[in-house]
Amino acid sequence: MKIVAAATPAKRAEVQQNIEEGKSPDTVRSLMKKKAKEISMEVMRKVGIVMGSTSDLPVMEKAAKFLDEMEIPFEMNALSAHRTPDEVEQFAREAEGRGVRVIIAGAGMAAALPGVIAASTTLPVIGVPIKGMLDGLDAMLSIIQMPPGIPVATVGVNGALNAAILAAEMMALSDEALAAKLKAYKQGLKEKIVKANEELSQVKYKFKVN
Repeated sequence: MKIVAAATPAKRAEVQQNIEEGKSPDTVRSLMKKKAKEISMEVMRKVGIVMGSTSDLPVMEKAAKFLDEMEIPFEMNALSAHRTPDEVEQFAREAEGRGVRVIIAGAGMAAALPGVIAASTTLPVIGVPIKGMLDGLDAMLSIIQMPPGIPVATVGVNGALNAAILAAEMMALSDEALAAKLKAYKQGLKEKIVKANEELSQVKYKFKVN
């Protein structure tokens, strides 16, 4: 059986071992397809969603739903910058190696999570202020006011959907298929407004002139 030249040395060695063990070509192909799929999943480009607490899920799930709609793989974790600082640092340091390309981090109150993550990775971090005390203004100001060299892109209070759209746009810079999906999504938004305006034109008032 011919070993494909484009395979990695490790894959070629595995194929050769399977052949020497007397496995049929079909069995070898099946094993290689399974292995390739496992490797592909391990290095798949994806988004990381992190929240300070599972109580933030009703907000952050808007990001998850949009990424699902766009068919973008993502991780979802609950990690606290104050209660689990070691785990947060480990998550940030290892994210790139897991295939994460953009991180969306939601937090309320002191809202240290996005900044702590940004300090431990060169991946872009998008901060989502979660509404709590002061209607989320405290969290938003905390996330925005990062020191030079440690930027966090920040969306509006509870703006997880916009965070996911921004993350998708970043991913789409090197993914034409995803870019096309985003164009279609935004075209859909336009069509909704056009339709709503047409329906509004049918609303009648005595002094309404259009």
